[in-house]
Amino acid sequence: MNQFERNGREFNHAHNVRNAVESASSAAQSALTASWRRSLLFHKLDPDTASRPNRVETSVLRQASDRLGRLAKIATPRLDRIFNVVGHAGCCVLFADSEGLIIEHRAKPADGALFGQWGLSSGSIWSEGNEGTNGIGTCLAEQRAVAVFGHEHFHARNAVMRCMGAPIFDENAALAAVIDISTCSNADSNGNMTALIAMVVSDFARKIESENFREVFRDCRVVMPYEQDARCSALIAVNQYDIVVGATRSARQLLGLSGNMLGRPLADVLARERQSSDLQSAERAELHRAIARCDGNLSAAARDLGIGRATLYRRMNRLGIAGAPESFCFAADRSN
Repeated sequence: MNQFERNGREFNHAHNVRNAVESASSAAQSALTASWRRSLLFHKLDPDTASRPNRVETSVLRQASDRLGRLAKIATPRLDRIFNVVGHAGCCVLFADSEGLIIEHRAKPADGALFGQWGLSSGSIWSEGNEGTNGIGTCLAEQRAVAVFGHEHFHARNAVMRCMGAPIFDENAALAAVIDISTCSNADSNGNMTALIAMVVSDFARKIESENFREVFRDCRVVMPYEQDARCSALIAVNQYDIVVGATRSARQLLGLSGNMLGRPLADVLARERQSSDLQSAERAELHRAIARCDGNLSAAARDLGIGRATLYRRMNRLGIAGAPESFCFAADRSN
């Protein structure tokens, strides 16, 4: 389906799209063909349409950026960093909202006119409903990182493009935006640079998610489950009582968390099952924390806990915590 020429003859792209959509072969069950099917049958698009992407007024673009708020502010410096990595390769960097509207773009001045001609600039709408299969729209439709090259695009006019998009989910695990890196160059036909760029765009999307999550839950402790990949953005926010108050989409997927798991103890979430409650264990843990905060100074720990030193010694002895003078504990016990 990616091949545009064979035996010196150009294939008709629209004919290929329609044949793939109507075919019952295994190849027709691919993710690409599923997107073509949505574009053709659900969105009623024509692959031969020559018109460029729809554009919105500046006021509409500003309102869309304001709706993203904090996430857009966090993304802006990241877009600059991504562009510093890929701009030299003739790529543009796009940041779109959940409707496929490009909020910001980065391109070299010499390339800006070309990208603008193809609609790869702020204000253009690249949802799958508007443009069919493409890096931004299909990423939004399937909520996963995608790469759409050449004639994998639904519209024949977009066949010059190579696009790689990665989704960004907000602190509530809702799809909020997309980062896309696109080029109109046919360089790197062996795919080496393409694979690197795809990794870069996904990595930066996860970093934006993580930074946004940490900002939202800046007053909470943020925990990273030990099972995650080093580049994964699986994060859990817990309050001072070790109750889970937030989780990124990656964390929810990794741990199989449903919405009703928020508000549960962290131990339950990490173990993926309800743990038994134990007051003695809780008391023992709190005494250990107090003593550790005071570097082993029991008198200082007792003051921090708001109890007398003798009471602390008795509780340490009862709970089997080493460090309390045994003779003092026994004397105190006899006195009671």
